[in-house]
Amino acid sequence: MVPILPTISTSFIVISAILVAVGWYFIRQKQVKKHEKTMWLAAAFALAFFIIYLSRTIFIGNTSFGGPDDIKIYYTIFLFFHIFLATAGAVFGIVTLLSAVKKNWVRHKKIGPITSVVWFFTATTGVAVYLLLYVFYRGGETTSVIKAILGF
Repeated sequence: MVPILPTISTSFIVISAILVAVGWYFIRQKQVKKHEKTMWLAAAFALAFFIIYLSRTIFIGNTSFGGPDDIKIYYTIFLFFHIFLATAGAVFGIVTLLSAVKKNWVRHKKIGPITSVVWFFTATTGVAVYLLLYVFYRGGETTSVIKAILGF
């Protein structure tokens, strides 16, 4: 049985990426208001993911890779790549959203497509991490940040 919080949070990232694709479609069709609403909804799903992920990390913990030792190094490299993409995607996302709020359309049009592509890769690698941790292999040990730091 897969754990509920990682399943929900991963679903939110997938929904966010789908909404980004829909928003991209809307702007290509010159449907600006639909684009704007869809992108804000995509951002809301991404934020919901982050809140769940952060809460889970602090209170429950991160799950270590429970698959075979001979592929653990490949998983770790892949995870590092995913974390890098997710961080870059979040930063690009914030900058893209802020440029829209400030009506800086030159910047928004320039980095919006880059942000979208990074976000698609982030979502795809996030699903792969989820599958490797909870579906294909049984997750390893989980320790919360609070327990690791405070000992309880």
